[in-house]
Amino acid sequence: MKSIKSVLNEVLMEIQPDRNYEKEIFERLSLIIRKINQGQKNIKAILGGSGAKGTWLKTFDADIFVLFGYKKFRDKSDKLSDILEKILKKKFKNISRLHGSRDYFQIKQGNFTFEIVPILKIQKSEQAKNITDVSPLHSRWVAKHKKLISEMKLTKQFCQAQNVYGAESYIMGFSGYICEILAVYYGSFLNLIRNASKWDDKIVIDVQKYYKGKDVFKLVNTSKLISPLIVIDPVQKDRNAAAALSAEKFEAFKKAAKEFLRKPSKELFSRKDLRLLFLKEKAGNAELIMIKTCPLSGKTDVVGSKLLKIHWFLNGKLRKHGFKIKKADWEWDKKHDAVFYFLFEKKPLPKTVEIWGPPINIKQHVDNFKKVHKKTFIKKNKIYAMEQRNFTKPIELLKSIVKERFVTERCKTLKIEVL
Repeated sequence: MKSIKSVLNEVLMEIQPDRNYEKEIFERLSLIIRKINQGQKNIKAILGGSGAKGTWLKTFDADIFVLFGYKKFRDKSDKLSDILEKILKKKFKNISRLHGSRDYFQIKQGNFTFEIVPILKIQKSEQAKNITDVSPLHSRWVAKHKKLISEMKLTKQFCQAQNVYGAESYIMGFSGYICEILAVYYGSFLNLIRNASKWDDKIVIDVQKYYKGKDVFKLVNTSKLISPLIVIDPVQKDRNAAAALSAEKFEAFKKAAKEFLRKPSKELFSRKDLRLLFLKEKAGNAELIMIKTCPLSGKTDVVGSKLLKIHWFLNGKLRKHGFKIKKADWEWDKKHDAVFYFLFEKKPLPKTVEIWGPPINIKQHVDNFKKVHKKTFIKKNKIYAMEQRNFTKPIELLKSIVKERFVTERCKTLKIEVL
């Protein structure tokens, strides 16, 4: 069996950006940046995101930050997008404006997508008028830890493969920045994995030691500390960088960490084929239902949130009707249809269902229960009713609930398939 070190070295070799891809994207970036900067004063475009940090993986989209001089524009934070839009329209033919905490822009060239983000040029986080203003400070902090770039890349790739990467509201996972902070805090990917396998709830990561010897839960707004992992932003000490992380993604990361330590493998760094995984688990007495969902048009985060709500809605309805879901998940690559997967026990539910009511000594509630249910009986000092089920198979229920307004308002079309 290969050693952990050799496995990680192989993974590192495989996740490095393709040199031709890297060369082409940086050539295009340079041209765009030069074009934006031409003839400008108090405004400067620079490389941002993983490109600026050097933590990009095999393929990556590129961010460009357009810095607006703080002295001149600090009182015009809400106007930066409008100002930048005028500049871009004069220099580029096709640009798209996208809504965000501050509107930003996209330029597409062939297979490449460049996002152009207007931000105030600040020296310290307290000057920020918008969360995006702090981004260059993040890049600057990461740049101080260049020796750990490979460890950051391994962490990001691992999270991507485990489907826990991204802080967007429809993912609620580990952002690239959190991956970078964790790699620095623990000193290596392997040390992170060893510790993560033992994490309890409410782990506090304070890489700059802002709260050393202090109770962070008494000093930081508690609304920012509800996530299972607390990552104090090294450039903004009152911010939990992991505030968007869900318990589900936290537990999935811990589980994957344990699995890697038990059996180190390159496969754990490769994105899973959900369809294949569900088909494998279907073997035996199980039924797999797949729902292809055509998303609405719009901003990725908003569209993704609507898809997530549909998945939650279907999950909740199925469980409410008594169906035992062995496993459920969904995926969306932002380019094609989203796919929801549900794995059930194959055996249909009984045709009748027992509904429990109030204790028999609460007469008014018992009387009300009898008005609603015709067939009632007493068991262990409680009243119960026996009712016919409307649905004994999950496919029957799904065919009904996908027609409900909650679902139809959040996607274009749905197609159910039993596998």
